[in-house]
Amino acid sequence: MNNILVAGATGNLGNRICRELVGRGANVTAIVRPSTDAGKLDALKELGVQVVEADLASKEAITAACAGIDCVVSALAGLREVIIDIQKNILDGAIAAGVQRFIPSDFCTDYTALLPGMNRNFDLRREFREYLDSTVIKSSSVFNGAFADILQYNTPVLNLKDKSVGYWGEKAGWKLDFTTMDNTAAFTAEVALDADAPRDLQIASFQVSPDDIQELVKKATDQTFSLQRLSGLEDFALYLKKQRAENPAGENELYARWQQGQYMYSMFTTHHDKLANDRYDSVQWTGALEFIKTVV
Repeated sequence: MNNILVAGATGNLGNRICRELVGRGANVTAIVRPSTDAGKLDALKELGVQVVEADLASKEAITAACAGIDCVVSALAGLREVIIDIQKNILDGAIAAGVQRFIPSDFCTDYTALLPGMNRNFDLRREFREYLDSTVIKSSSVFNGAFADILQYNTPVLNLKDKSVGYWGEKAGWKLDFTTMDNTAAFTAEVALDADAPRDLQIASFQVSPDDIQELVKKATDQTFSLQRLSGLEDFALYLKKQRAENPAGENELYARWQQGQYMYSMFTTHHDKLANDRYDSVQWTGALEFIKTVV
């Protein structure tokens, strides 16, 4: 039986990863802070997950929690204190305990093709990646593009309130990568159990352009949403830099308004071209129209 430890198990994605691992017969341990809400711990225990409370600032405590573990999965979310400092502590503890594999919290667009400085949260993951790759542990990153759930929240890409579909540059036909949380969790569970998983894996439940989204909404609702060019990409990048400079408080916010814009910019400047969707037969990918129907 595979022994998997999950950090960030009380989060939306982490909890789903635990569920998928248990469903695949893995022995799952969740490492959590002592201050974690009891209700969230009970939810994990009901799934069949062993819960270990530990000081995540203590390498010794993490090393003890990692004893006998085959793979550590990080589903942590946060800024530098979490993505760099705590994730390093967990990685160092895992290595000290002899863990062979590590999956970092890289659940986003494949940032390796993006320039540093264009996305604050991606830059933190890039910095941790450099540290991770300098160690002896084998690692695999799961790049899922954007979580499909964002399509529910009136982003410029699909604004249900204004009945519009937006895009930047000349990219009405640019394919955007979307993956549901359930698909991401199922795929990540398979990676955690796959000793031969490669360093990077790109996935997407569906890849759709703004043109496609307009057409899908029409099929789902018989309504025609307007297709709007919002600005050029260079103008958008300049606007985001200005917005960031004028809102320094956002540096301490995980999803500052300008950070949300940086995610949009990233989606329109790179996309996944080597999908690993076919690697595991057990993952049943959600289709674009199927998901759009749940949104509109």
